Amino acid sequence: MSKEQTRPSESLVQELLTERRELKVAVERLKIELADAQASGGAGPSDSRVKEMQDEIERLRYQLASSRAEATQLREDRDELRAGIERALKQISAGEEE
Repeated sequence: MSKEQTRPSESLVQELLTERRELKVAVERLKIELADAQASGGAGPSDSRVKEMQDEIERLRYQLASSRAEATQLREDRDELRAGIERALKQISAGEEE
């Protein structure tokens, strides 16, 4: 399979991996902010800002899990397409030899 044929799916996988890294950074940043907010001035779980951060962390975790699942599915699809193309090329080669 030529690079041109695989480039769209590989670039999409790379895009999703980049997004995944960005989401992981955002989750860690929010965890730090949450810990700082809880440590300062008696801010507890009832504080609305802390609740917002917890909700954002959960949303980002869900988005990260979704991106991981999508990347996995894209890799599987790419592998299936490669295998199909390789089978077709073998069949074509076998037909030409006859």
